Amino acid sequence: MHRDRDVDLETPLPPNAAALTRDLGLDAVLSAMGGGDGRVLELARHALLTGLETPDEIRYRQGVLADFLARPELVRDLYRLASEGVETPRKARFLWFRDSADTQRQKALRMLELLVGLLRQLRAAADEHAGSVQSEGLREFFASLRHELDDAYLAVLDEHLRELEFKDGALISAELGPASRGRNYALRKQRGRSLLGRLTPDVGSMSFSVSPRDEFSMRALAELRDRGIAHVANALAQSTDHILSFFRTLQAELGFYVACVNLAERLEELEVRVVLPEVAGREEQALTGRGLVDTPLALHAEPGVVGSDVDADGRRLIVVTGANEGGKSTFLRSLGVAQLLLEAGIFVTAESFRASVSSGVFTHFKREEDASMRSGKLDEELRRMSEIADLIRPYGLLLCNESFASTNEAEGSEIGRQVVHALVADDIRVAYVTHMYDLARGFHGEALETALFLRADRRADGTRTFRMIPGEPEPTSYGADSYRRIFGRAPQAQPERVEAGPSEPVPRGSQAQA
Repeated sequence: MHRDRDVDLETPLPPNAAALTRDLGLDAVLSAMGGGDGRVLELARHALLTGLETPDEIRYRQGVLADFLARPELVRDLYRLASEGVETPRKARFLWFRDSADTQRQKALRMLELLVGLLRQLRAAADEHAGSVQSEGLREFFASLRHELDDAYLAVLDEHLRELEFKDGALISAELGPASRGRNYALRKQRGRSLLGRLTPDVGSMSFSVSPRDEFSMRALAELRDRGIAHVANALAQSTDHILSFFRTLQAELGFYVACVNLAERLEELEVRVVLPEVAGREEQALTGRGLVDTPLALHAEPGVVGSDVDADGRRLIVVTGANEGGKSTFLRSLGVAQLLLEAGIFVTAESFRASVSSGVFTHFKREEDASMRSGKLDEELRRMSEIADLIRPYGLLLCNESFASTNEAEGSEIGRQVVHALVADDIRVAYVTHMYDLARGFHGEALETALFLRADRRADGTRTFRMIPGEPEPTSYGADSYRRIFGRAPQAQPERVEAGPSEPVPRGSQAQA
């Protein structure tokens, strides 16, 4: 996943992770990426919400992903091997009542035997696929496996494992210390087991034997054996932990790519097009897309979800207005999800997409009324915007959906205008969906060169195409279209109410007629 470091799953999620997940509908994306595997889902969540910071890092990851998208069976086989390695401690579990150095040695030895078998399978996979992959990441990974796990190294491993079984007993040396107690116990390498060596006795050596029924002496010998092999048992345990750490890291990194393959296959089933986006530097503030689709919506809806185009290169402010139920909020979500996918090194649901890396994605969406709130909705909106202001940095992306619409239009427009001006002045890109005509008209009247105005497309008969087209704000959101679609008829105009003057009596029955 990274050119110069391993993935760090201890990296905390950003403070706005919950808001991003809720506002952008990321649970649908993560569920598709998980494919029923909770571990893969969590790996995908971490990668999606802790994106990369430079175009070079993103392109590196995209290259590996492109190789795996072309070979989905390869990434799943590698992930299976890594997962088996992580599960090795469970498979090698020993039910011993005595936790001694010798039992630790036997357990570590059993685990090493299993892990070495998996290393051989990884080496075989590297031999098979090294010549067919194109990405820098996979080429280096396979080259490393072939170099570090060459035949000579694997042969040495097998030899050491055989020796450590101690089938012919353990050769241990010691010195006499004070009070004739043993010290400096050390395990010695046994001499060759040739036929001559087995038949020729050691000159000058002495031996003794212990009766199998002498439990006290047998325990004493076992304690001497444990002292001699304690260092070996510790070394074996450390070696096992080192290899297990490798498999855990490999599982985490491959799990991310498995999640991406799962998502790609699900979108293919739904006939949703995906593309690896082009990445630009932050200062360029690039944002161009064709057929951009809201990924969570595409995962829930029937095939044929409509995408929108956007040409916002160099634009710091994108104002989206237009007809009710015309797809404005969907378009806003598609921008946010595409930006997160891009920064995680993943494909986006579009015909083409090119954007700059941001310093962080933030959302300020309207919330439903909360009966437990201790203050009004406007206070809650202002509090959330204050929290965003504390976190967002230059070249960040803020998505506002009907922000400050909880108050009257004049007040909400003024608040929104001041907030947006302050953010844009700090090189922060803002995409703002609003029904407040006063706010949108005010931005349009300023004739800002860095502003883009989009409008939800509406045909003359009221049909929504769910596409965003360039266009200046209009004073209506065509609420009558929604009324007609729901109730099957146009809303009737209410008769103008006539207020009686102070000296004019109210005619009898007027209240009932009103």
